[in-house]
Amino acid sequence: MKQTTKCKHCGESHYIKKGFRKTENRGKIQKYKCLDCGMYFTSDEGFYRMRNSEKKITQAIDLYFSNLSSRKVRNFFRRHLDHNASHITVLDWCRRYVLKVQKYVNKLHPELSGEFYADETEIPRGCNTKRKGGDKFWCAVDWGTRYINATLYSPNNQSVDEAVEFLKKTTKHRKPKFIQTDAAQFYPKAMKKLFSSCIPHETTFGKRTTVEHRINNVRKTGKHNVRIETVFSKIKDRVDDFRGLKALWSAPILMEGIIIQHNWIEAHTTTGRIPSELAGMKIDTGANRWLGMIKSSL
Repeated sequence: MKQTTKCKHCGESHYIKKGFRKTENRGKIQKYKCLDCGMYFTSDEGFYRMRNSEKKITQAIDLYFSNLSSRKVRNFFRRHLDHNASHITVLDWCRRYVLKVQKYVNKLHPELSGEFYADETEIPRGCNTKRKGGDKFWCAVDWGTRYINATLYSPNNQSVDEAVEFLKKTTKHRKPKFIQTDAAQFYPKAMKKLFSSCIPHETTFGKRTTVEHRINNVRKTGKHNVRIETVFSKIKDRVDDFRGLKALWSAPILMEGIIIQHNWIEAHTTTGRIPSELAGMKIDTGANRWLGMIKSSL
């Protein structure tokens, strides 16, 4: 990952190295003098003006999205590091860099198999993770690569309009070969609105869809849609460890962090590879993948 250093004041790349800036927790940071405007500056690298080291920040993000609550991450730092961060700071780091990385990965184009497994689940928001109800999290997984290619976080109940908004996202990179869902009534109606043609077809209200809709009715088949349920199981485990998500503005950002962790950071247990790599998007991030993704997003 080759980063281009530019002057913070004029945006030019003509500079010379000019000493170091000493920091309390990040060591020495290289200073530069711009040959165009004469101003001094330091390189951004994604952590400009951050008081903690990039290693500690990315460790916190990785630990949080790997199933430790923000307080457990804070306690881990207290036991192993001299300079500590509060659990609120840990959450701030997670939200800040998830938004940065999300903006970057949304511009990339994965090579998907087009065999999508879609479903929705309830995500509790609040301290009581065992209460009934909650926000709705819609998710679609490309089974060939295990790459999560479409999500929707919503405080609203399931409906045809919500299903349409969600399924529309599955077409961002390529048109699906098929989408498999459960037998919820809003899915066929949403498929009809999005993909219908003029050719009669008995399973889609008198019209044929240009994308095959496979319905798995658990009551009839006795088989669960395990290919998406395994993803939901992992996501819910993490939300439970967070003791539920809190504010509505924050919840979708943290859920997106879980998706990035799944797609770009952790190897899938079945394939042994990271889903993004199976989708043809290999990025040289080094061992610290969160750090590499943040620097790639500049």
